[in-house]
Amino acid sequence: MRLPTWLAQHLAALRALLVFTVLLGLAYPLALVAAGRIPGLDGRADGSLVRVSGKTVGSSLIGQSFTDADGNPVPRYFQSRPSAAGEGYDPTSTAASNLGPESVVDTIAVNPDESTRSLLTQVCSRSRAVGELDGVDGRRPYCTPDGVGAVLAVFRADGLTGRITRVVSVNQVAPATPFVGSYQGVPVELARPGHDYVADGGIITPVRGDAPARPAVPADAVTASGSGLDPHISPAYAEIQVARVARERGADPAAVRRLVREHTIGRALGFMGEPAVDVLGLNIALDREFPAP
Repeated sequence: MRLPTWLAQHLAALRALLVFTVLLGLAYPLALVAAGRIPGLDGRADGSLVRVSGKTVGSSLIGQSFTDADGNPVPRYFQSRPSAAGEGYDPTSTAASNLGPESVVDTIAVNPDESTRSLLTQVCSRSRAVGELDGVDGRRPYCTPDGVGAVLAVFRADGLTGRITRVVSVNQVAPATPFVGSYQGVPVELARPGHDYVADGGIITPVRGDAPARPAVPADAVTASGSGLDPHISPAYAEIQVARVARERGADPAAVRRLVREHTIGRALGFMGEPAVDVLGLNIALDREFPAP
């Protein structure tokens, strides 16, 4: 007996669904799992985990923080690059912050938990913190001494032109002190939570300040990578941490620099990318050669 056309079509679709479910939903994933068990590939499939004395301490592919329970940097360790992936180095939330160079104004809400920091303020605060931790000049252009973006909202009598009637430091609130007392003769006010000074007609004006053109704190110390998982730092960032780590471990700075060189990875194929320091491998070597007192 010949089946009705509509029923034959439905049965054909059901057979195709079952075949592709078996092939793509079962056979293909199991084949990949089996390939990942091949000797030489199994370590990579498991995440390139790093073990010390049988204990897993991290991954050679995914960065991690070297902080205490309160999130403060542990001084005896080299610190990693900042991460914007989830709560930090979360492989299930790998991402950048998606903030660009025009992100210079913080959102200061009445409820502090609803406030958000601009990319500029994040960079400024990180640079200030690194400077204090490693004893270097943490100043950067367009940053205030208290570590936020040095940005003014300038109000003029006729919109974009005319005399200045009001100036607000949009990223500073009480009890801070405005990073400049006045702007073109007009006193500078602190921002008030909940106010949108751009919507009010303020002209956003970043102020460079007197910071050096080449900051002592390198860029990778204050910005996250595109993935948020980068396990490496630049040799420049490692160098400013040497004195602190050596002091905390009672080691000769020259010996610490030797370990940094040993854990520095060169450019791929000799010309692609930049040299990078393996932070986890370096810290493991430090624990082995210079245990903390």
